[in-house]
Amino acid sequence: MARYRGPKNRIARRFGANIFGRSRNPLLHKPHPPGQHGTKRKKKSDYGVQLEEKQKLRACFGMISQHQLAKYYKTAVSNKQNTQDLFMQQLESRLDIIVYRLKLALTIFHAQQLVSHGNILVDGKKIDIRSFQVKPGMIISLKEKAKNNNFIKQSLERASMNVPEYLSLNAPKMSGEMLSSPHLDQIPLPIPVNVAVVCEYLAHSI
Repeated sequence: MARYRGPKNRIARRFGANIFGRSRNPLLHKPHPPGQHGTKRKKKSDYGVQLEEKQKLRACFGMISQHQLAKYYKTAVSNKQNTQDLFMQQLESRLDIIVYRLKLALTIFHAQQLVSHGNILVDGKKIDIRSFQVKPGMIISLKEKAKNNNFIKQSLERASMNVPEYLSLNAPKMSGEMLSSPHLDQIPLPIPVNVAVVCEYLAHSI
């Protein structure tokens, strides 16, 4: 699966937040959005607003692809549960996201790399698929060789990041468990996203 390799700092500046959790805040020296400054910006059309919200959501989940977003939306629509809640639940239950939420990685992109390189175990078995859906009761842990990684140790010591209530972290063992499926209002997005608008966009694009 292709990994996003584009300009991360530019995206963070565009949305005015350190959206990817990078240690070097991209807003310190250039707090303004990219592009020309001091000029008036035209009001966005409804379609423009939808695109903006979709891009914000993609960024919140490590620049997930449009194809994957559409796939999760189709699954949510076909289910009898609340579409928005199930849509976000699938995004939040991705293995790379859970690894990041458990503070086993410094950034979402670091989490993607750990999973892709086979350093993550789910119930004791190696899983190298970033989109793997974690279920309640599953235990996420690190391979023994990865436990000596200084970046992971640094991440676990971060006091600025809290583990969501639907997860349980065992820091000494460098492992964690999903206690329950995440609900929309529990998901700690770094910036506000209008999920309804994103769903509206996807409904017209698939």
